[in-house]
Amino acid sequence: MTGTHREHHIGRSIVALLAGIFTGVALTVATDVVLHVVHVFPSWNEPAGDLLLLLATAYRIPFSIAGSYIVARLAPDRPMGHALVSGIIGTLVCTAGAAATWNKGLGAHWYPLALIVLAMPCAWIGGKLRTMQMQDHSTPAYPGLHD
Repeated sequence: MTGTHREHHIGRSIVALLAGIFTGVALTVATDVVLHVVHVFPSWNEPAGDLLLLLATAYRIPFSIAGSYIVARLAPDRPMGHALVSGIIGTLVCTAGAAATWNKGLGAHWYPLALIVLAMPCAWIGGKLRTMQMQDHSTPAYPGLHD
């Protein structure tokens, strides 16, 4: 691989990661804001109860999967590897968030731990969805017709 091609390849990998992560974060933040505005969630400085944290976990899962799928979809190659890198980044960010907020009285400790634990499985599912889609497209619609 030439230097210019390699740089282009790395650039596309970075764009894929940023686009997927941005999508997951944007969907999450937008949903959080809407749920605060319509008073489903308490004000920002008040802790949420377990049921509300379960709701937040429930919508973060598909948003994380979607973000990882986008990473895999935009990746120049190795879609699952790119999706898993996004999961590693998610795990690190969730771990930092848990450490920063652990004793701030923002809610139950199971919630940040759940986000840490779910980051990699969500990334794997997003990558798997993309690799399954790629396999479906590589199979001829009418086997034997073009033989």
